[in-house]
Amino acid sequence: MTAHILLINPNSSHATSSMMLAIAERAVTGRLAVAIATAKRNPQMIVTPEQLTAAADEVIEIGTSHAADCLGIIVSAFGDPGLAALKDRVDIPVVGICEASMIEAARNGRKFGVATTTPDLIEAIDERAHDLGLAGQYTGIRCTPGDPLALAGDEKRLRDQLGEAVRHCIELDGAGAVIIGGGPLGQAAEQLQPDFTTPIIAPIPCAVERVLDLMRVNA
Repeated sequence: MTAHILLINPNSSHATSSMMLAIAERAVTGRLAVAIATAKRNPQMIVTPEQLTAAADEVIEIGTSHAADCLGIIVSAFGDPGLAALKDRVDIPVVGICEASMIEAARNGRKFGVATTTPDLIEAIDERAHDLGLAGQYTGIRCTPGDPLALAGDEKRLRDQLGEAVRHCIELDGAGAVIIGGGPLGQAAEQLQPDFTTPIIAPIPCAVERVLDLMRVNA
């Protein structure tokens, strides 16, 4: 098999996998191939802490079974399920999209916030900022109203409501960069940047760059 990065989708939606794979392939821009592996036992979209915790086992299974065949792994759900355990079990670089996007958003001491659709995951996302030592730069989360699953199925409404959440991060919280918090929100993250002068951080491209950087360091 061609040398590649493995992108793990901890959600079980193949449509989401196709979208995230396309984003990752654009981010790689011919430097390396990208393969996708989609969870089978997890929900179509992870929206609760219980689902996030349960997703970790399958992420670890997928990652360990593929590690010998790839050069790096990206865990593409915003809570980074299974990330720490997978890093301990394989000998190749492993990054999470939340981890990578927060590190990029906080670059040079910049304050950053998160705009997302999953209010039940606020605590888990807050914990990631603390775990990464970035709590002092983290301005918090702004969430869209309503059911995240319904919103994900309406592209225009998703973009509009995420845009409003981004504006709140900037205008009310003082964020100097805003992460769009979710693998399934990857397309919306790309679409929103032209609407703002403040950097809008797309997690999947951040994870691609971080795993490539780690691969170079380890080479």
